[in-house]
Formats: sequence, structure tokens, C-alpha cells
Amino acid sequence: MAARASLLLAMYLLPLSFTAVVAADLQRFGYEVLERIAQPRENFVQGLQIVDNTLYVGTGLYTESRLLAYDFPSMNLTQELALPDELFGEGITVLNNRIYQLTWRSGLLLEYDAESFEQIDTHRISTQGWGITHNGSELIYSDGSHQLYFLDPMDMSLQRTLAVSLGSRPLPRLNELEWINGEVWANVWQSNQLVRIDPANGHVLGIVDLRGLLDPAERLPDTDVLNGIAWDANNNALWVTGKRWPWLYKLRLRALPAPRALQ
Repeated sequence: MAARASLLLAMYLLPLSFTAVVAADLQRFGYEVLERIAQPRENFVQGLQIVDNTLYVGTGLYTESRLLAYDFPSMNLTQELALPDELFGEGITVLNNRIYQLTWRSGLLLEYDAESFEQIDTHRISTQGWGITHNGSELIYSDGSHQLYFLDPMDMSLQRTLAVSLGSRPLPRLNELEWINGEVWANVWQSNQLVRIDPANGHVLGIVDLRGLLDPAERLPDTDVLNGIAWDANNNALWVTGKRWPWLYKLRLRALPAPRALQ
């Protein structure tokens, strides 16, 4: 299974090979670190969103899952809620003063009041829950496949599904999501790359290569993968992090030249 996963990642994510053949017009980006802010290393980050001066974080693992709110950028903890031990927390998003938090395998989407963290409702979904964001009127979530699901937040009815493709092939393992300037941005699980997705047709418009972001010297035995995208709309700033990473990183993207097509 591990070898198969590695092969899939090589097929779908290496920007100088597969994408050079099937998506010559694909945008590619590197990065520059503008700033970094310390965060608690115990946070197994599954969801991340900045709303005004608050950073909302959802964390995972059984018996350890939390919903957290920090004053941002001071990172003073202002709210905390522990999920029941039998739930594995996943992505979060904030819409209309409500926080929505996915769970992994339980088929549950939790809804809270954004100020009090009081749980308002529990909704059923028919798939696993991985990442979630919104476009202002619909909730958008991933389940680890190449599909995105669009829900009406009023009644949680499924409005449509969207198949995400890189070139002519489906792109699986879509994880944490963020809506940025009319695009869906996604972590791809077990990679160090983000993808930028057209919400109209599911085509991947660009790849952001974040390899090397976390210094290998700062990795501990329980340090996990890149996961967490937050767009600070007030400051037009992109922040990213990972599971049990010591830092949140503010990035500036820089376009990379298109690779030569393979012979």
C-alpha cells in the first residue's frame, strides 16, 4: 500500500514530469517565507481559518480532537472545546457566525456558535470528512477522494459534486481546503504541495510547491505532514502549517518557469 501511495503521488504531483506532459499551461509556484509565528506543537492541525483577528483551528486524533480559537497574531488562546473521545476531528470553516467541523469516519458534521462554541446541531454526511471551506453561500468539503461536495448550509442538502482533475486524470487525496479569491485551494495528503482548483469545472489551475518549508532539524518523531491553509482576507496574506508543526508560515508565492515537455 505504501509503495502504491508513493506511485500515485509521483504520478499526480511531481511538477516537472507528469504535469509537463498533460498540463503544459499549468501554473507553478514556489514560495518565500515572509514571517513565521509559533504555535503549539501538540496541535494535530486538520482545519485552519482566519476571520478578522481570530485564528480558528480544528485538530484531530481520537481523544485529542479540539476546536480552538486564538487571538491572531498574538496566538493567545481565547476559546477551546474538546470533542468526544470517539470522534476524530477534521477540517473546519466559519460561515455566518457558525463554525462547521468535520469528523473523519463517523459521518458527522458538527455545527457551533462561533462566539460561544456552543454546539447547535449535528448533521449527517454520507462520506468521510476531510477538509471543508465555503464560497460565501455553500459549504464545500472533501472526503479524501478526487471529489468535492457542495452543501446548502440551511438544510445540508447536497447541491452538486465536483470531480477534480489534474490534466486528464482525477486528483485524489484532497484534504484541507480554503476558498481564496474565487478558487478552492487544497492540501493533497502526504505531499508538500497545494493545488488551486477552478470551482466551475474542477480543473487544477496551479500547483504550489512547498517542499523544504519545515526545516528537517525541527522535525520530531510525531511531526506529521503539511496540512492547513488560511487566507487572511484583511491583509491579503497566505498562511500555512502542518500537523504538529512548530510554526505558522506567512508566504509570498513566486511563479516558476514552465518545465520543458518530456521527449
